[in-house]
Amino acid sequence: MADRIRERMNQLRLEADESAAKVEELQAKVKALEQENLAKEQEITSLSHKNGLLESENEKMDATIKELKKTADEGLQHGTHNETLQRRLQLLEEEAEAADKTLRETNEKLRQTDVKAGHFERKVQALENERDQWETKYEEMTKKHQALQKEMDDLQADLGNI
Repeated sequence: MADRIRERMNQLRLEADESAAKVEELQAKVKALEQENLAKEQEITSLSHKNGLLESENEKMDATIKELKKTADEGLQHGTHNETLQRRLQLLEEEAEAADKTLRETNEKLRQTDVKAGHFERKVQALENERDQWETKYEEMTKKHQALQKEMDDLQADLGNI
């Protein structure tokens, strides 16, 4: 029986040694896992901080993108407005050219009309001079006629007295 107890004791010692070794091994594993957990927590903290910075930067970029889109839309509107103004300018230039052409034609017609008016004024002046000459001749002829009529009346009266 004493041998059995010794054997049992040796077996218990062996089990206790094995258990102690296992406990040490498990404690080392726990320590390693705790250090690993601490490193992971630090990494999580670092990543959380980075995530916060990236979210902040993302918000800034979103605001910049909105601003750029707004600027692009305004640029597009300005481009469209500019094209409209260019078309309007082209139409106004064409209208100005047409008006200039019409003005030149009108000026030419006016010049020709002035030339004709000058010609007709000279003709009217010549006709008025000719009329004045005819009136003068008519008055002279009327005076001569009256003088001749008087002479003829005197001659008839003299002939009637004879």
